[in-house]
Amino acid sequence: MLLAHLESFVEVARTGSVSRAAEALFLTQPALTARLKSLESDLGIELFVRSARGMKLTDAGRAFLPYAQRTLGLVTEGRQVISDLREGTTGELVIGAAPAVSTYLLPGILKTFRATYPNVRLGVKTGHTEEVLELVLRQEVNIGLGRPVRHPEVELIPVFDDEMLLVVSRRHPFASRTKVRMDELASERLILFDRTSSYHELTSALFREAGVVPVSVMELDNVEAAKKMVQQGLGVALLPRMALSAELRSRSLRPVRLIGAQPLRRPIVALRRKDTGEPIGPVAGFLRTLREAKL
Repeated sequence: MLLAHLESFVEVARTGSVSRAAEALFLTQPALTARLKSLESDLGIELFVRSARGMKLTDAGRAFLPYAQRTLGLVTEGRQVISDLREGTTGELVIGAAPAVSTYLLPGILKTFRATYPNVRLGVKTGHTEEVLELVLRQEVNIGLGRPVRHPEVELIPVFDDEMLLVVSRRHPFASRTKVRMDELASERLILFDRTSSYHELTSALFREAGVVPVSVMELDNVEAAKKMVQQGLGVALLPRMALSAELRSRSLRPVRLIGAQPLRRPIVALRRKDTGEPIGPVAGFLRTLREAKL
Protein backbone atom coordinates (compact mmCIF):
# COMPACT_ATOMS: atom_id res chain seq x y z
CA MET A 1 0.00 0.00 0.00
CA LEU A 2 1.46 3.30 -1.12
CA LEU A 3 0.73 6.81 0.12
CA ALA A 4 -0.12 7.75 -3.46
CA HIS A 5 -2.88 5.12 -3.41
CA LEU A 6 -4.32 6.54 -0.20
CA GLU A 7 -4.11 10.06 -1.58
CA SER A 8 -6.02 9.00 -4.71
CA PHE A 9 -8.66 7.18 -2.64
CA VAL A 10 -9.26 10.19 -0.38
CA GLU A 11 -9.49 12.60 -3.32
CA VAL A 12 -11.99 10.42 -5.19
CA ALA A 13 -14.04 10.12 -2.00
CA ARG A 14 -13.96 13.91 -1.62
CA THR A 15 -14.93 14.76 -5.20
CA GLY A 16 -17.07 11.71 -6.03
CA SER A 17 -15.46 11.69 -9.46
CA VAL A 18 -12.44 9.98 -11.02
CA SER A 19 -12.04 12.74 -13.58
CA ARG A 20 -12.14 15.58 -11.05
CA ALA A 21 -9.81 13.70 -8.67
CA ALA A 22 -7.38 13.01 -11.52
CA GLU A 23 -7.38 16.68 -12.46
CA ALA A 24 -6.75 17.74 -8.86
CA LEU A 25 -3.86 15.29 -8.54
CA PHE A 26 -2.44 16.08 -12.02
CA LEU A 27 -2.92 12.47 -13.12
CA THR A 28 -4.54 10.81 -16.10
CA GLN A 29 -7.80 9.01 -15.39
CA PRO A 30 -6.31 5.59 -16.28
CA ALA A 31 -3.41 6.21 -13.86
CA LEU A 32 -5.75 7.15 -11.02
CA THR A 33 -8.04 4.19 -11.76
CA ALA A 34 -5.03 1.88 -11.63
CA ARG A 35 -4.14 3.26 -8.20
CA LEU A 36 -7.65 2.61 -6.88
CA LYS A 37 -7.70 -0.94 -8.23
CA SER A 38 -4.30 -1.62 -6.68
CA LEU A 39 -5.53 -0.36 -3.29
CA GLU A 40 -8.72 -2.44 -3.50
CA SER A 41 -6.66 -5.49 -4.47
CA ASP A 42 -4.34 -4.90 -1.53
CA LEU A 43 -7.29 -4.62 0.89
CA GLY A 44 -9.22 -7.41 -0.77
CA ILE A 45 -12.46 -5.45 -0.97
CA GLU A 46 -14.22 -2.86 -3.12
CA LEU A 47 -14.08 0.71 -1.82
CA PHE A 48 -16.39 2.36 -4.37
CA VAL A 49 -19.57 1.63 -6.21
CA ARG A 50 -19.08 2.88 -9.74
CA SER A 51 -22.14 4.33 -11.45
CA ALA A 52 -23.12 6.85 -14.13
CA ARG A 53 -23.64 9.43 -11.37
CA GLY A 54 -20.11 9.06 -10.03
CA MET A 55 -18.17 7.19 -7.39
CA LYS A 56 -19.95 6.27 -4.16
CA LEU A 57 -18.19 4.80 -1.16
CA THR A 58 -19.12 1.27 -0.15
CA ASP A 59 -19.56 0.45 3.53
CA ALA A 60 -15.96 -0.73 3.53
CA GLY A 61 -14.87 2.49 1.84
CA ARG A 62 -16.65 4.63 4.44
CA ALA A 63 -15.06 2.59 7.25
CA PHE A 64 -11.59 2.89 5.70
CA LEU A 65 -11.77 6.61 4.81
CA PRO A 66 -10.97 8.14 8.26
CA TYR A 67 -7.91 5.90 8.60
CA ALA A 68 -6.64 6.95 5.18
CA GLN A 69 -7.25 10.60 6.05
CA ARG A 70 -5.50 10.20 9.40
CA THR A 71 -2.50 8.51 7.76
CA LEU A 72 -2.13 11.29 5.21
CA GLY A 73 -2.51 13.88 7.96
CA LEU A 74 0.21 12.26 10.03
CA VAL A 75 2.53 12.18 7.02
CA THR A 76 1.86 15.88 6.43
CA GLU A 77 2.59 16.62 10.08
CA GLY A 78 5.75 14.54 9.90
CA ARG A 79 6.96 16.41 6.85
CA GLN A 80 6.33 19.71 8.63
CA VAL A 81 8.31 18.49 11.66
CA ILE A 82 11.22 17.55 9.40
CA SER A 83 11.00 20.91 7.64
CA ASP A 84 10.96 22.76 10.97
CA LEU A 85 13.82 20.61 12.25
CA ARG A 86 15.89 21.27 9.14
CA GLU A 87 15.36 25.00 9.55
CA GLY A 88 16.13 24.79 13.27
CA THR A 89 12.86 26.41 14.29
CA THR A 90 11.87 23.57 16.61
CA GLY A 91 13.25 20.44 18.25
CA GLU A 92 15.54 19.73 21.17
CA LEU A 93 19.23 20.32 21.76
CA VAL A 94 21.05 18.72 24.69
CA ILE A 95 24.69 19.72 25.20
CA GLY A 96 27.35 18.06 27.32
CA ALA A 97 30.11 20.36 28.55
CA ALA A 98 33.29 20.16 30.61
CA PRO A 99 33.32 22.37 33.76
CA ALA A 100 35.33 25.34 32.48
CA VAL A 101 33.44 25.33 29.18
CA SER A 102 30.02 25.21 30.89
CA THR A 103 31.02 28.03 33.25
CA TYR A 104 32.82 30.50 30.98
CA LEU A 105 32.00 29.68 27.36
CA LEU A 106 28.58 28.06 27.15
CA PRO A 107 26.34 30.75 28.73
CA GLY A 108 27.22 33.38 26.12
CA ILE A 109 26.95 30.86 23.27
CA LEU A 110 23.53 29.70 24.44
CA LYS A 111 22.31 33.28 24.81
CA THR A 112 23.19 33.92 21.16
CA PHE A 113 21.71 30.59 20.08
CA ARG A 114 18.46 31.24 21.98
CA ALA A 115 18.02 34.61 20.25
CA THR A 116 18.07 32.89 16.86
CA TYR A 117 16.24 29.67 17.80
CA PRO A 118 13.80 30.67 20.58
CA ASN A 119 11.57 27.60 20.20
CA VAL A 120 14.27 24.96 20.57
CA ARG A 121 14.18 23.11 23.90
CA LEU A 122 17.61 23.35 25.52
CA GLY A 123 19.29 20.99 27.97
CA VAL A 124 22.80 20.93 29.44
CA LYS A 125 24.70 18.14 31.19
CA THR A 126 28.14 18.73 32.71
CA GLY A 127 31.08 16.55 33.58
CA HIS A 128 34.77 16.12 32.85
CA THR A 129 35.56 15.57 29.19
CA GLU A 130 35.76 11.78 29.58
CA GLU A 131 32.25 11.86 31.05
CA VAL A 132 31.06 14.13 28.23
CA LEU A 133 32.46 11.61 25.73
CA GLU A 134 30.40 8.86 27.37
CA LEU A 135 27.29 11.04 27.16
CA VAL A 136 27.92 11.52 23.45
CA LEU A 137 28.49 7.79 22.88
CA ARG A 138 25.29 6.88 24.77
CA GLN A 139 23.44 9.57 22.77
CA GLU A 140 22.31 11.26 25.97
CA VAL A 141 23.50 14.56 24.47
CA ASN A 142 23.46 15.75 20.87
CA ILE A 143 26.88 17.34 21.09
CA GLY A 144 29.69 17.64 23.64
CA LEU A 145 32.20 20.39 24.36
CA GLY A 146 35.59 19.78 25.95
CA ARG A 147 39.18 18.93 25.21
CA PRO A 148 39.99 16.58 22.31
CA VAL A 149 39.64 12.97 23.49
CA ARG A 150 39.72 10.55 20.60
CA HIS A 151 37.32 7.69 19.99
CA PRO A 152 36.70 5.83 16.71
CA GLU A 153 32.95 6.55 16.83
CA VAL A 154 33.27 10.27 17.55
CA GLU A 155 34.29 13.18 15.33
CA LEU A 156 36.10 16.16 16.81
CA ILE A 157 35.13 19.58 15.48
CA PRO A 158 37.60 22.38 16.40
CA VAL A 159 36.03 25.28 18.29
CA PHE A 160 38.94 27.40 19.52
CA ASP A 161 42.28 27.24 21.33
CA ASP A 162 42.09 28.36 24.96
CA GLU A 163 45.29 30.12 25.99
CA MET A 164 46.80 29.69 29.45
CA LEU A 165 47.95 32.97 31.01
CA LEU A 166 50.28 33.50 33.95
CA VAL A 167 48.40 35.92 36.21
CA VAL A 168 49.36 37.74 39.39
CA SER A 169 47.60 40.17 41.72
CA ARG A 170 47.73 43.90 41.01
CA ARG A 171 50.05 44.32 44.05
CA HIS A 172 52.51 41.60 43.03
CA PRO A 173 56.01 42.77 41.99
CA PHE A 174 55.50 41.02 38.61
CA ALA A 175 52.44 43.21 37.91
CA SER A 176 54.61 46.17 36.87
CA ARG A 177 56.56 44.02 34.40
CA THR A 178 55.45 42.71 31.03
CA LYS A 179 57.45 39.47 31.23
CA VAL A 180 59.41 37.24 33.61
CA ARG A 181 61.79 34.29 33.31
CA MET A 182 60.68 30.79 34.25
CA ASP A 183 63.39 30.51 36.91
CA GLU A 184 61.95 33.56 38.69
CA LEU A 185 58.87 31.47 39.49
CA ALA A 186 60.93 29.14 41.68
CA SER A 187 60.50 31.54 44.58
CA GLU A 188 56.74 31.83 44.07
CA ARG A 189 53.83 29.88 45.47
CA LEU A 190 52.15 28.17 42.53
CA ILE A 191 48.38 27.83 42.61
CA LEU A 192 46.93 24.90 40.71
CA PHE A 193 43.31 23.85 40.25
CA ASP A 194 41.42 20.66 39.49
CA ARG A 195 43.98 17.84 39.52
CA THR A 196 41.85 15.84 37.05
CA SER A 197 41.89 18.54 34.35
CA SER A 198 44.22 19.03 31.40
CA TYR A 199 44.94 22.56 32.68
CA HIS A 200 46.61 21.00 35.73
CA GLU A 201 48.60 18.66 33.45
CA LEU A 202 49.75 21.52 31.19
CA THR A 203 50.93 23.66 34.10
CA SER A 204 52.74 20.81 35.83
CA ALA A 205 54.42 19.78 32.57
CA LEU A 206 55.62 23.35 31.89
CA PHE A 207 57.40 23.60 35.25
CA ARG A 208 58.74 20.07 35.04
CA GLU A 209 60.24 20.57 31.57
CA ALA A 210 61.79 23.89 32.63
CA GLY A 211 63.33 22.24 35.69
CA VAL A 212 61.64 24.77 37.97
CA VAL A 213 60.32 23.72 41.37
CA PRO A 214 58.12 26.38 43.03
CA VAL A 215 58.78 27.09 46.69
CA SER A 216 55.31 25.70 47.44
CA VAL A 217 52.17 24.58 45.67
CA MET A 218 48.54 25.21 46.57
CA GLU A 219 46.07 22.83 44.92
CA LEU A 220 42.39 23.81 44.67
CA ASP A 221 39.39 22.11 43.15
CA ASN A 222 38.16 24.88 40.85
CA VAL A 223 39.35 27.88 38.86
CA GLU A 224 37.21 30.41 40.75
CA ALA A 225 38.97 29.54 44.00
CA ALA A 226 42.32 29.81 42.24
CA LYS A 227 41.50 33.29 40.94
CA LYS A 228 40.53 34.54 44.40
CA MET A 229 43.73 33.19 45.92
CA VAL A 230 45.80 35.01 43.29
CA GLN A 231 43.80 38.22 43.78
CA GLN A 232 44.65 38.09 47.49
CA GLY A 233 48.36 37.85 46.67
CA LEU A 234 48.69 34.26 47.89
CA GLY A 235 50.49 33.03 44.78
CA VAL A 236 50.64 33.02 41.00
CA ALA A 237 48.72 30.79 38.60
CA LEU A 238 48.45 29.74 35.00
CA LEU A 239 44.75 30.06 34.25
CA PRO A 240 42.60 29.71 31.09
CA ARG A 241 41.99 33.01 29.32
CA MET A 242 38.30 32.22 28.87
CA ALA A 243 37.95 32.24 32.68
CA LEU A 244 39.64 35.63 33.08
CA SER A 245 37.55 38.09 31.04
CA ALA A 246 36.14 40.05 33.99
CA GLU A 247 39.39 40.08 35.98
CA LEU A 248 41.47 41.24 33.02
CA ARG A 249 38.98 44.02 32.26
CA SER A 250 38.97 45.21 35.87
CA ARG A 251 42.75 44.65 36.13
CA SER A 252 42.29 42.79 39.41
CA LEU A 253 44.53 40.16 37.83
CA ARG A 254 47.50 41.09 35.67
CA PRO A 255 48.84 38.86 32.86
CA VAL A 256 52.62 38.34 32.68
CA ARG A 257 54.43 36.73 29.74
CA LEU A 258 56.93 33.95 30.37
CA ILE A 259 60.28 34.45 28.64
CA GLY A 260 61.51 31.40 26.78
CA ALA A 261 58.32 29.39 27.22
CA GLN A 262 56.06 28.41 24.36
CA PRO A 263 52.51 29.75 24.74
CA LEU A 264 50.32 27.18 26.41
CA ARG A 265 47.13 26.47 24.50
CA ARG A 266 44.47 23.87 25.08
CA PRO A 267 42.17 23.04 22.14
CA ILE A 268 38.44 23.07 22.83
CA VAL A 269 36.42 20.88 20.47
CA ALA A 270 32.86 19.79 19.83
CA LEU A 271 32.33 16.03 20.07
CA ARG A 272 29.67 14.34 17.95
CA ARG A 273 28.89 10.76 16.99
CA LYS A 274 29.98 9.97 13.44
CA ASP A 275 26.92 7.84 12.72
CA THR A 276 24.36 10.61 13.27
CA GLY A 277 24.67 11.92 9.70
CA GLU A 278 25.01 15.49 8.54
CA PRO A 279 24.03 17.95 11.27
CA ILE A 280 20.62 19.54 10.74
CA GLY A 281 18.28 21.73 12.72
CA PRO A 282 19.32 22.75 16.24
CA VAL A 283 22.63 20.84 16.05
CA ALA A 284 23.60 22.59 12.81
CA GLY A 285 22.46 25.91 14.28
CA PHE A 286 24.51 25.40 17.42
CA LEU A 287 27.64 24.52 15.44
CA ARG A 288 27.07 27.61 13.29
CA THR A 289 26.75 29.73 16.44
CA LEU A 290 30.06 28.32 17.69
CA ARG A 291 31.79 29.09 14.38
CA GLU A 292 30.48 32.66 14.31
CA ALA A 293 31.26 33.42 17.97
CA LYS A 294 34.26 35.65 18.62
CA LEU A 295 36.06 33.38 21.05
